[in-house]
Amino acid sequence: MIVPIRAILEAEHDPLFGPAEIAALTAAFDAALRKLEFVDRHDPAAIAVAKLIVIAARKGERDPSRLCNQVVTVWRNRWPPQLVH
Repeated sequence: MIVPIRAILEAEHDPLFGPAEIAALTAAFDAALRKLEFVDRHDPAAIAVAKLIVIAARKGERDPSRLCNQVVTVWRNRWPPQLVH
């Protein structure tokens, strides 16, 4: 089964990321799932985390640690947006 990061990039035919970048995004995704205590990589919430990582990477961030921390912060503080008052 394809990991969510790779599936998202393949579905969007994204030429911005080579093997090194995909490895960094995957490392960020794995770390974010651990921090958020998500177990199922294919759960809709985990896929949303993967999409947030791709969005952050498209804006220029490539460091796995910073990607992870940025996405975890967004998730914890603002996600899902309809539940934040």
